[in-house]
Amino acid sequence: MATRKGTKKNNVTLREKPLANGNISLYLDIYRDGVRVKEYLKLYIVAKPKDKDQRAENKETLRLAEEIRTARQSELNHSAFGLVSPVKQRVFLYEYFENYIESYTKKDIRMIIGAFERFKDFMEQEYPHRKQKMRFDELTPEMIKGYVDYLQAHSVGEGALGYYQRFKKVINSAVDENVILKSPCTGIRCLVDENSLKKDVLSLEEIQQLAQTPYQNTEVRRAFLFCLYAGLRYCDVVDLKYSNVDYSGKRLKFEQAKTKGHSKNSVVIIPLSQTLLNLIGEKPDKDGFIFDLPSHTGCLKALRTWVKRAGIDKHITWHCARHSFAVNLLGECQTDIKTVASLLGHSGLKHTEKYTRTVDALKEKAVNSLPEINIDLNPQAHE
Repeated sequence: MATRKGTKKNNVTLREKPLANGNISLYLDIYRDGVRVKEYLKLYIVAKPKDKDQRAENKETLRLAEEIRTARQSELNHSAFGLVSPVKQRVFLYEYFENYIESYTKKDIRMIIGAFERFKDFMEQEYPHRKQKMRFDELTPEMIKGYVDYLQAHSVGEGALGYYQRFKKVINSAVDENVILKSPCTGIRCLVDENSLKKDVLSLEEIQQLAQTPYQNTEVRRAFLFCLYAGLRYCDVVDLKYSNVDYSGKRLKFEQAKTKGHSKNSVVIIPLSQTLLNLIGEKPDKDGFIFDLPSHTGCLKALRTWVKRAGIDKHITWHCARHSFAVNLLGECQTDIKTVASLLGHSGLKHTEKYTRTVDALKEKAVNSLPEINIDLNPQAHE
């Protein structure tokens, strides 16, 4: 059927642009829905070939450019009818994920990688025959539901939701690029158990109780107490060196491993109290690690033994030190939230505000723990 007079058909044309050096740059002139864009292919031919080798190279370059033009025209035609082009139908899911990660520059890159690794683990377990060579059009809502169930069974707290949100981010990118027409994640939610978000914290009294309980692994004991008073993660305290300490200025300066290279707030400066200086110890002649710690698993095992020996009936992990630090500053010490956010190295108040809910819950628990008393509000009625 002929197009109406005065209208232009969506098309892709291969064009040439002469360059100052005598070569010719090849580009695509793409006209779609009244909008014209140019896509430079970074392919070049010699305007005046000198020999048969240059002529053969020109011919091969033009052949490649024409293949790309044909593929783009196919994408344009299929898109006009709400279809995915055969070229993009051949895109493999794993390959797309890997390319997405390689070009990703935002600070949640570790969560993107984590989402991909967990998806691969899920596929290995449930669909071992379809994993690496699976195309996007083979990704079904049933698979997504299974992946969500897998995340919820293998993650703690907000972990499952965080990974699923990043997974959807990559899928939505594929939709935007017309690799798939519709996200298979649509309508599938990852619910978080609010109770799983409540982490145990140590009160100031319990910290004193723990500090007064001897334990044979003095390095673990010293490092965990340091985290309780400085709000550090395990991945940060394990890498601390004496060169991070400004003894004269009584300050600790380090770059957070979690946000290194992804946030302007990755460098944290913490004033050192006398307690923290005592835990660090005197500056040695040579620089080295402040704490000689075993693996994370070894530290966790030692911590649980020590907490149990102290008579504290709570599920305390290494990260609880950071939570305890924040909650005690906000609650017991009445520190303003901006100061706490700065000490924790948060780029904003969003993550710090989570600790205020814990403080409110502890206050409510404290009030409710008061014993009930019988109060006669109308004593004259009994006279």
